[in-house]
Amino acid sequence: MKKTDVDYTDRAVDRAGRKSNLSMFMVMLGFTFFSASMWVGQQLAAGLDWWGFVWALLLGGLILAAYTGALGFIGAESGLSLDMLARRSFGTKGSWLPSAMISFTQIGWFGVGLAMFAIPVAKELMGLDVTPDHMPWQGYVLVAIAGVLMTASAYYGIKSLTIISYIAVPAVAILGTVAMIMAVRRGDMGLIEQFAQGTKDLGIIAGAGLVVGSFVSGGTATPNFTRFAKSGRVGLWTTVVAFFIGNSLMFLFGAVSSIYVGGNDIFEVMLNLNLFYLAVLVLGLNIWTTNDNALYSAGLGLSNIAGLTKKKMVIFSGILGTVAAVWLYWNFCGWLNVLNCTLPPVGIILILHYFMNRKAYAAGTVAEKTVDWWAVAGVVLGAVVANLVKWGFPAINGMVIAAICYLIGQTVSKKK
Repeated sequence: MKKTDVDYTDRAVDRAGRKSNLSMFMVMLGFTFFSASMWVGQQLAAGLDWWGFVWALLLGGLILAAYTGALGFIGAESGLSLDMLARRSFGTKGSWLPSAMISFTQIGWFGVGLAMFAIPVAKELMGLDVTPDHMPWQGYVLVAIAGVLMTASAYYGIKSLTIISYIAVPAVAILGTVAMIMAVRRGDMGLIEQFAQGTKDLGIIAGAGLVVGSFVSGGTATPNFTRFAKSGRVGLWTTVVAFFIGNSLMFLFGAVSSIYVGGNDIFEVMLNLNLFYLAVLVLGLNIWTTNDNALYSAGLGLSNIAGLTKKKMVIFSGILGTVAAVWLYWNFCGWLNVLNCTLPPVGIILILHYFMNRKAYAAGTVAEKTVDWWAVAGVVLGAVVANLVKWGFPAINGMVIAAICYLIGQTVSKKK
């Protein structure tokens, strides 16, 4: 007897597969607990005073909420993953482009996340000297252990992701917030006064751009998780609320770390407070939630391209990300940030296609092409503009160009 695919790799999630509202909220909140966002928090603290920081969070958060909320709604209402949505909007083989893009970026971030855990622990726990040119073998062992554990939990799919989120989300939120408050209380100045120190030369718009850029690529994978929500409305609110809370916490953790202990991670704040083992726990759980979501999305994307099961593709992605983790950490973050600009054009085309064909999606009668070249062209042009045009918000620039190209293409196609 054929085993049931609990992850609905190539079909819509049915009513039996839907999760509780609390489970969805925890999964989405864990998704946003992204350690690299703390690096952005450090940049925001260096360039903005307290109120500039708050306004940048609000403006950037609204843009992210609108984008991810729309995708969250679509995923929940249709029950389809990003890749299944792409098959309908880009074509059966055209969908390989967005699937490859999301898989490549998520495997990259998975590897970076492993090194973000292993390198600080190797330095602080083992007293090892780690540099871009040298990583002791003990550090590679830490990477391997973390890679195996995180790959194993992603292998078991949405059930495992839910369990990890129930454990990690409260632990990271509570312990991180307590450490942040302790750091502020031990400081010579209050939070607002401390934010005022230094050269503030960033600007709110630029700060909001950093906020948007920090997670707009990962946010494109939102349908992969919200498709398990009970309704489109639940998918929308769990996504919007989770992104506001999760991102704000990560930025605050990074900002407080920067201005009080000179680091860029709540791990360093907790070390400064002599909370070493709790620091390791928080760092590990924080990275685990995002890494599992990244690997899960990579597995779905590669499954769409290769035609193999999601579980096999998760194992492949986990091995690749683990083997390349240290190299990715030291050499690839800049490239990953470039690739971040390529995914929002994918998301806006998924959104446009869904709402232009909503009744057909509901009836299951969406006509599938082999390749929709206008969708492909929109992504390519949008990615180029997002990476080259420095005015405004790169992600929005890319989405606007992609949307214009796609809409022109649909108009031309209908006239034929």
